[in-house]
Amino acid sequence: MTPAPNQPSIRTIAITGPNDVLPRLATLKTVPIADLKRQWTALFGREPPPFSRTYLQSRLAYRIQELAYGGLKPDTVARLEALGEKLDGGNITRRRLRADDRPFAGTRMIREYQGVEHVVTVLTDGFEYEGRPYRSLSAIARAITGTRWNGWTFFGLRGGSGA
Repeated sequence: MTPAPNQPSIRTIAITGPNDVLPRLATLKTVPIADLKRQWTALFGREPPPFSRTYLQSRLAYRIQELAYGGLKPDTVARLEALGEKLDGGNITRRRLRADDRPFAGTRMIREYQGVEHVVTVLTDGFEYEGRPYRSLSAIARAITGTRWNGWTFFGLRGGSGA
């Protein structure tokens, strides 16, 4: 694939030190996705996952910086793993699922919609909005907007235009 004029292909830029990082990161936003996938294979040594361009860009940006500046220190990795074990008793499956869990009970989420501020409180078994319990954020988003929404997106907990 030929790069645009004055735009080097991401494949041709080697990471030789910290001075190469910023141009390399800027290039991530402009190259075709096929180049991002080739770069993933080169930097991670495996095929890229079937995720969005944004996902690939963010992970490649981290990896480029990691290679140029070094990764996490071993004591930091150990501390993070200890915190993970404290949270889930060492159950890796549960730890991975926790990333998709809702916010902790007591968390207040605030969303402005059409000039009105809406506050939702996370409960242990659902959510509360305007003094009423709800089982899902989608139900609250529908009560606010009158249309079907993914509640996680509406409240900015997942990607989308709701944040």
